[in-house]
Amino acid sequence: MTHMHSKVAVMALSAMVVLASCKKDEKEEPTPPVVPPTTELIEVSGSITGTVNWTADKQYRLNGFVRVQDGGILNIAAGTVILGDFETKGTLIVQRGGKINAIGEANNPIIMTSEKQPGLRQPGDWGGLVICGRARNNVAGGEAELEGGYGAFHGGTDDNDNSGVVKFVQINFAGIPINPNEEVNSLTMGSVGRGTVIENVFCAYGLDDAFEWFGGTVDCKNLVAYRGLDDDFDVDLGYSGNVQFGLGIRGASLADQSGSNGFEVDNDGQGSNNQPYTSATFSNITIIGPKATRETPISLQFQHAAQLRRNSRIKIHNSFLTGYPDGLYINGSGSAAAANANELRIRNTILSGVDNWGGNGYGSAGTVFTEAPANGVQHPNNPRGNALKTDVPDDINMTTWFNTAGWNNQLMDKWQDAGINQSIFELGTPNVLPNSGSVLLSGADFAGMPSYFQQVSHRGAFGTTNWTQGWADWNCALTTY
Repeated sequence: MTHMHSKVAVMALSAMVVLASCKKDEKEEPTPPVVPPTTELIEVSGSITGTVNWTADKQYRLNGFVRVQDGGILNIAAGTVILGDFETKGTLIVQRGGKINAIGEANNPIIMTSEKQPGLRQPGDWGGLVICGRARNNVAGGEAELEGGYGAFHGGTDDNDNSGVVKFVQINFAGIPINPNEEVNSLTMGSVGRGTVIENVFCAYGLDDAFEWFGGTVDCKNLVAYRGLDDDFDVDLGYSGNVQFGLGIRGASLADQSGSNGFEVDNDGQGSNNQPYTSATFSNITIIGPKATRETPISLQFQHAAQLRRNSRIKIHNSFLTGYPDGLYINGSGSAAAANANELRIRNTILSGVDNWGGNGYGSAGTVFTEAPANGVQHPNNPRGNALKTDVPDDINMTTWFNTAGWNNQLMDKWQDAGINQSIFELGTPNVLPNSGSVLLSGADFAGMPSYFQQVSHRGAFGTTNWTQGWADWNCALTTY
């Protein structure tokens, strides 16, 4: 009966509309229907040479490996949408000597994404953006091909090399495996020089790393790694640039078989003494792991908020890291020696656990949560459950080193004590700003740091200004382009 009444009501409403229309002046022309504008789709494949302009009134689909060749310039206007072909795993590669000027705007970003419809997009739908430059790396001979062997050669001697501008750009649902543990990342940078501008880049739902630097000197700021599969910030082969203001947020079930971390840092794959050392400086980074609460189930492949290994010499300042089974891991005697020599540095940085997880805020094998206020379900993969961890305890005392007077590092049992908003762990648009009174709003120190860094008072990625506003799409899985 309910359906009958509804049908009668609709018929009555229709009759009223017809009656009303009959009363109109017979000479009045009906209003034509509004037809939405169509956007021309341009298929792109092969090589880009000369100067090519992509504009926002069209969409561009990448088919296979599309290469901006030496001497070529690709200009991409604000608001342009670039789709990666699923079948051929479209990938945009800027070869050495080529340039990309992808210059979006704060309220009109450039979108690089899957060609699939909203709700159907998945990590790895297309390749991603690869930029190759002529700055130094630490590979023997100074020149190398990016992992996977797809013809992306990088390296040289020009640390000021300029590969263009990437600014206010989204790179979503990218990342493809070429060989086991050899992938194209959302944004892959091979020996990119400091003449290049990398700012305000949002990488979401990538199948591998969000950002990976293979050598180079490029400086970057305002980077977001959102719910990728492997590492947020992967640093290799002698990268020595500066990065300020970065955010990594993970999804609880999205982790890679190789083990997923906030930072993963190597001098090279063998942990050699090849120079230049991997010695980049990162400041004002917020790493949000997958474990929001002790009850949150997470992938067993999650590892460390920061895994610093293989003779690396990275420097992390004024940052906040939480939500991983382990906090800071110094792996190998080379990295331990660098830490003791003040070449690998952690300064003015807070490591935080999860309330009642593992007793100290980190998960490990052995104890199962049964009832409040017992500690939470721990991580079953050993050895986990350490705020500070090393595999070479005879080479470095992690607690003594981390707590060195004047370095102003701090351990917290739970992230709530840092004053961050729980929405940052949840799907949808997060409140990324620290709560009023948060310890993160002060305490930064830039003494002795490179002049590149903007001196701010806050630790972590944000103070009182949300620099992701307008151009970062936290709901890109459902956005219609």
